[in-house]
Amino acid sequence: MTQKLLFLLDTDAVPSVFDTVVAYDGGADHVIGYANVTPANVGALVDGAIYTRGPKEKQFTALFVGGGDMVAGETLFKAVRKRFFSNFRVSVMLDSNGSNTTAAAGVALLAKAKPLAGKKAIVLAGTGPVGLRAAAFLHSEGAEVAITSRQKSRADAAAAALQERFGFTPTAVEAVDNAARAAAVKGTNIVFAAGAIGVQLLEEKDWQNDPTIELLADVNAQPPLGIGGVEATDKAKERHGKIVIGALGVGGLKLKLHRACIGQLFEASDKVLDAEEIYAQAKANA
Repeated sequence: MTQKLLFLLDTDAVPSVFDTVVAYDGGADHVIGYANVTPANVGALVDGAIYTRGPKEKQFTALFVGGGDMVAGETLFKAVRKRFFSNFRVSVMLDSNGSNTTAAAGVALLAKAKPLAGKKAIVLAGTGPVGLRAAAFLHSEGAEVAITSRQKSRADAAAAALQERFGFTPTAVEAVDNAARAAAVKGTNIVFAAGAIGVQLLEEKDWQNDPTIELLADVNAQPPLGIGGVEATDKAKERHGKIVIGALGVGGLKLKLHRACIGQLFEASDKVLDAEEIYAQAKANA
């Protein structure tokens, strides 16, 4: 029986242990990780994947682009796909920092709870990998999106990146501290916290009595959580008259989605799993 081989192409200095474990759980027989992969050195790795097996066996070789930097991941993803031609290709997935699967799971669960079209959404710490993808998915649902950063220049750069990749420009908001973020969420309907672990972005007092906020999601599972008053295990839990989703509530669907996508890489030799494809699957499984 042909072995299912998954090659992790990681832009970081050390291949991700998390991605390795989920790859095995998703059905790979062997997972081989490469670190510090760049467009300059990826060519030989891709060639090794596409030239070694015949047409009927190519589906059992797949590539996964990861690492902590979504911009670097997107650039590497393009370089990988550029190397393909004719039938010399294998399936490939992009999930830098788990951003596609995490953001897709979070927004899909919000969309399952309530329609998002026409709502005002804000992504706190929206310049990181998860925040960027969450903003894109919220926009795809018809929400009016804003993103925050402690530095206006970073928020502007993230907005430009979203325009280039997804064709829309969110409102870029500078929010240097909790007070500024509390002001930024006023008048919004949806709050998605995508900050670093152990950093609180919004206090409970700043959302619990807000009459416009309807939905909140937080992807930080390490105390203090990103949004005060939201428990990590919350999954469409009602708190203060709002629907809230915590990191573990998001994480259950994220892991299910990640594993399912890994499995699909071995179903054919031409699958491309990026934001749009992964979000469609999250919606179907939320």
